[in-house]
Amino acid sequence: MDRSPSADEAAAIAAAIERFQAETAPAGTADGEMISPWYRAALVEGVGAKGVVQKHLEGGFEWLS
Repeated sequence: MDRSPSADEAAAIAAAIERFQAETAPAGTADGEMISPWYRAALVEGVGAKGVVQKHLEGGFEWLS
């Protein structure tokens, strides 16, 4: 079977792949920007090259340079 798909068949395949990707993609945030759970944890824990986040006993966080 040495037959290439027609233009209509190729378009249908491409559309099916696009639909699959859209249906299985992770949901984004309201502003469209997704933050990795690992990145978020690093920010909360103060892991970084330029500063530290300090957690207060009363609640809340403070960025220290």
